[in-house]
Amino acid sequence: MKTDLQNERYLKAAAVFSGALERLARGYEADRELRKDLLQDIHLALWRSMSSFDGRCSERTWVYRVAHNAAATYIARRHRAKLPKLATLDDLAESCHADSPEKDVDEQQALRRLTQIVQGLDPLDKQVMLLYLEDLEAVDIGEVTGLSPGAVATKVHRIKSIIAKRLHPMGVPHVT
Repeated sequence: MKTDLQNERYLKAAAVFSGALERLARGYEADRELRKDLLQDIHLALWRSMSSFDGRCSERTWVYRVAHNAAATYIARRHRAKLPKLATLDDLAESCHADSPEKDVDEQQALRRLTQIVQGLDPLDKQVMLLYLEDLEAVDIGEVTGLSPGAVATKVHRIKSIIAKRLHPMGVPHVT
């Protein structure tokens, strides 16, 4: 009986948050094949966690917390294995559509650069920014990360400033 509820909760959450989980995995892992492994780890952790989900936080917060913890564990495991760190993401901009080929290329380059910058952040800053990019509010990000909403807002502001400085020399419009 408990497994049926666990399966039902997981299937619902996986359907609702599949896009966000894929974007999160992309934020943590640049290599497409390794990203598949990470996404599988995230889904397994999510399925396992649904047996203990008690509703004390929103399902959305729970899913993000479990996913980020699984991603952090995955990255730590890869780091301990001393696998080479990948710095590029050739397939990130597959879904970019622009009015002109030049604009498309510019957007792809900007998106690729943004992804590289986010992937280079320390784990907590990366987690905060990935959640921010998923349009979570500071309060929700704080629930996932354990930071206060004020600390989240400060981190987001500082990271956005760093990103803007790094992207601006490349001719990318200033991030606000």
